[in-house]
Amino acid sequence: MTHRVFSPDAPESPFPLLPLRNGVLFPGQVTTLAVGRPQSLEILKNARPGQTVIGVGVQRDPATTEPGLDDLYKVGVFARIAGITRHQNNSLMLSLQGLSRFELVAFEEHAQTWMVHGEPLREPVRDELEARFLAEALRDQLNKIGGPLGKIAADLQGIETPGRFADRIASALELPVAKAMQVLETTDVLDRLRLVISFVGELSTLNEVRQKIEEEVRKELQKNQREHILREQLKVIKKELGEDPAGDITDTLRERLKKADLPDDVRKVAERELNRLDAMGGAQAESNVSRTYLEWLLDLPWKVRAEVKDDIGAVAQKLDDDHDGLDEVKQRILEHLAVMKVAKNPRGTILCLVGPPGVGKTSLGQSIADATGRPFTRIALGGVRDEAEIRGHRRTYVGAIPGRIVAAMKKVGAKNPVMLLDEIDKLGQWWNGSPESALLEVLDPEQNHTFTDHYLELPFDLSEVLFICTANSLETISGPLRDRLEIVELSGYTHEEKQRIARRHLIPRQLEDHGIAEETLTISDEALAAIVSDYTRESGVRQLNRQIIRLCRALALKMAKDPEGGGKLSVGKDDLHGLLGKKRHEPDAIENVSRVGVATGLAWTPVGGDILFVETTRMPGKGKIEITGKLGDVMQESARAALSYARSQAAALGIDGAFLENEDLHIHVPSGAVPKDGPSAGVTMFTAITSLLTGRAVRSDTAMTGECSLRGRVLPVGGIKSKVLAAERAGITRVILPKKNERDLEELPEATRQALTFILAEDMHEVLDAALEGGAADLTAAGAFPKVPAPGPGAVSGSAS
Repeated sequence: MTHRVFSPDAPESPFPLLPLRNGVLFPGQVTTLAVGRPQSLEILKNARPGQTVIGVGVQRDPATTEPGLDDLYKVGVFARIAGITRHQNNSLMLSLQGLSRFELVAFEEHAQTWMVHGEPLREPVRDELEARFLAEALRDQLNKIGGPLGKIAADLQGIETPGRFADRIASALELPVAKAMQVLETTDVLDRLRLVISFVGELSTLNEVRQKIEEEVRKELQKNQREHILREQLKVIKKELGEDPAGDITDTLRERLKKADLPDDVRKVAERELNRLDAMGGAQAESNVSRTYLEWLLDLPWKVRAEVKDDIGAVAQKLDDDHDGLDEVKQRILEHLAVMKVAKNPRGTILCLVGPPGVGKTSLGQSIADATGRPFTRIALGGVRDEAEIRGHRRTYVGAIPGRIVAAMKKVGAKNPVMLLDEIDKLGQWWNGSPESALLEVLDPEQNHTFTDHYLELPFDLSEVLFICTANSLETISGPLRDRLEIVELSGYTHEEKQRIARRHLIPRQLEDHGIAEETLTISDEALAAIVSDYTRESGVRQLNRQIIRLCRALALKMAKDPEGGGKLSVGKDDLHGLLGKKRHEPDAIENVSRVGVATGLAWTPVGGDILFVETTRMPGKGKIEITGKLGDVMQESARAALSYARSQAAALGIDGAFLENEDLHIHVPSGAVPKDGPSAGVTMFTAITSLLTGRAVRSDTAMTGECSLRGRVLPVGGIKSKVLAAERAGITRVILPKKNERDLEELPEATRQALTFILAEDMHEVLDAALEGGAADLTAAGAFPKVPAPGPGAVSGSAS
């Protein structure tokens, strides 16, 4: 029931209203609050401290900036403005004294402030004696609680009005807004006293529960507190003895150990080592070893994983944007991610990218990391010859540290990174162990989940690492290590691919590095093609990048000398001589004239495919055979086998069988300073010797590769893609390959297959028929070569089938 009554403190309606966001003002309470809203500041413009009386309401939602009638509680308090203080930042602090309750009736719209209509409320007391009894009961309850509330009860001893006493206690309890408004809205004094007594009872019960919990916690912590006190006493004792307690470091490590998510076996070792560090003191040399060991254990990502992207389409797009070509590598990565996505298998894979320098093996690792969202780390293995570089040093040695694998895991901070093991074929050997052998456990998917570093002496899981190894050649990699790798061969780029890479990647990057705006420079397609063919001769694009850098430097110098030249630059084919100097290579390295005794072969080198010439000559002598050109044992044996076969077929070839009795024979492979070896030059040597002895010239537009047996069979060889690309770069139009290498033609670019004619041979008579001018059909008819059951010569023109 609402009781309205005339109050001398009440202002005339409408009166200004100050809505409070937080807290409740009770009658008889004095409070200070900050005023900031424009409507509230407008109220204070004409206010006179000590005289002006306003209404104070309470918002239901503190976030409301423009409260209306429904946004406010219905009961408020008339308050006298006791003082106004202005601070240096122009903010106002308002002191208010609560007077009496009122009921909010209506809200009057006003442009500048809140004006409301309200009615004062009467606070009836049905039974004065009962009210005083309840007030005394409330005072006794507060005295039992004691503390600040007991002091407040003692300070309010002189207040005679039970209702005002209830208001003052309610304001001192710091009740939530909802409960405080229950007290404010209760006009009946007896009901208000009972309500405040119930709130004080809840507070008393809460204090009892809190004390009980604190007592239980105190008992639980008693053991730890005792240990802490003893440890502090031990620090003081060590300090008095002149020892460094190293307390701060130990405490820091202990705190980190509590927060670290470590496997159980690792945590046990760490706790044991930390106790040893506590016991030994900081003055001992061993303490630094223990502290360093603990820091390594805490820094390693034992259970931390990076979130891997499983959007196969996005990963494929990222790989295509960063690298042209390399389709087999991209396909292998996408297959691995697809298996992880479908089978939910986190096991890593181990790829080995083998190819010449400059084809993008190392940069591909970073692209894979970016595409999959894994962190990336690179370990350079070139020249590493100590096993401890991989497995780490044992802690008994001075200056012991973990190996490069564990150090890389600490650096990336995740147990599933992309780890690039660069130049794995250039690992060295030393007297105290082989680092290549140490890699067997690292790169074995069946063992690397328990890889043990000598320094840690704890198993570390490497099974989720995506290992990518790079190498220029597989010849120096041992068989056991090669068996653990998934070999992916990267061949050289064609001229068209190099131009596309330069246009999309190399030129924009170098223009940015040299401060040249991309729109100010135009490089014609003819100029870019000339740079590729006339100034570089490689399988990759490293030299091409260097030539583009030279071009950018020359253009930057030109712009610096002529800053008023308009800013537009155009580079054509005729401008290259002035910018890059004279040509470094001739586009066609072959001779356009067919010669007797000179055959063109195809070779594979660590830097890609290349062509080589086999030259033969005869001179008067006594049957001496000279083989030069810094050839290896296998290549020299191929030359002798070819010569033996020619002598065995001398009659059919129309050669005097005794030609070696009165003549010397010299076989030479140019570029004599470059070591050469391998069986793939056997076909070329046989063709050159047959051409010399029969007088038939070898076609200048034809190159060949293949191993030749003593019976004249053409055996398959490796590196077909690199060799064919080298032939195309040199201007060769016809290539003779072993029949069993026909499947390798599928790896060639479509443009290369269309540009070249391929002859697939199984016997040397097929090679001679295609290589010698005039053909060798008459030799075959004469019985010079044995018949074979296989089909005749396989000529493939512009296709792999």
